[in-house]
Amino acid sequence: YFGVGALQKVNDICEYLKKEGIDKVLITTDEIVYKITGVWEVLEPAMKKNGISYALFTGVVPNPTVDGIDAATKMGKDLGAKAVIGIGGGSPIDTGKSAAVLLHPDNKKYNARDLYTFKFNAEKAVPIIAINTTHGTGTEVDRFAVASIPELEYKPALAAECLYPTFAIDDPAITAKLPVGQTRYTAIDAINHVSEAATSLVTSPYTVLTAVEAVRLVARYLPQAMAHPDDLTARYYLLYASMIGGICFDNGLLHFTHALEHPLSAIKPDLPHGLGLAMLLPAVIKYTYPACPEIMAAMYAPIVPGLTGVPGEAEKCAKAVEQWLFSVGATEKLADMGYTEAHIDKLVKLAFETPGLAGLLGVAPIKADETIVRKIFEESMQPMC
Repeated sequence: YFGVGALQKVNDICEYLKKEGIDKVLITTDEIVYKITGVWEVLEPAMKKNGISYALFTGVVPNPTVDGIDAATKMGKDLGAKAVIGIGGGSPIDTGKSAAVLLHPDNKKYNARDLYTFKFNAEKAVPIIAINTTHGTGTEVDRFAVASIPELEYKPALAAECLYPTFAIDDPAITAKLPVGQTRYTAIDAINHVSEAATSLVTSPYTVLTAVEAVRLVARYLPQAMAHPDDLTARYYLLYASMIGGICFDNGLLHFTHALEHPLSAIKPDLPHGLGLAMLLPAVIKYTYPACPEIMAAMYAPIVPGLTGVPGEAEKCAKAVEQWLFSVGATEKLADMGYTEAHIDKLVKLAFETPGLAGLLGVAPIKADETIVRKIFEESMQPMC
């Protein structure tokens, strides 16, 4: 359900759950988002009206962990939850998706570490309802989830058909409450989703088409949303860009930027995901542009006018994108966030050893060996310009 007012569809969703015999649900969110966005004011009465009881897990943190997922799952099991509602951005919804797998009767003997170290195949989950509150994740329309395993400094990505939400709500009015930092970084996340999906080895004309449109919309409406947070037209189109971005990488997958960001936020869990991507993106463009110059020229035309789609423009495009990122406030590079040359060996190691990331690197448009991964990390330490 997409559009201003889509949140009201929770009434229809709760009626559906009641008809399906689902009268107990686990809700995954954080301590603030479910209330400040106004979601709870609509959702709680709808659940009460339909006789649905709930367990409310508010312990989701940025870059969610397997321990948080296990805690949420326990609450769901204690209640006897038959479905999961995730309220928030990628972290709460991915926590909900993961708990939905572990709540299924066929998976009751497993925990979140088992799930994210692939000790079993995630083939079944209880129904998932995603109420999205940001315009970057795309998780409300895709089959992916991410969580960190702190003691291993792993941040694996999970892909499974059962992770598609049964219902998803994208209401631009909800996103008007986003702080300026989240507005910036979630939109940058959407750009990275499409930038990678459109240039992967499994891309298609469809993913390229959605990528071009997503970048156009973010370039046009991100400055407006940052300057005027209540502008629902800007929020609408940023949310639409994020949504089609989720569909885009659900089809075209991801590669360098996400595979290399996961080690960054595994080492420093407080790092905003979108900022990690922003710091890496220019160097990734520099090295991947020559392999698919026509696609990247079309995609980045709103940000870098005058690209003609030849390999020699790689550095020009990379530097211009970095300048655009700076212009919207993403001015930090790895050194600014406390990463040093001493971290690079570990970051490279994690990029290849973290479960699930090898699959991303395997669809990159150029060979993703240790040399190129190291260069991207090194050249992301300081600004190109």
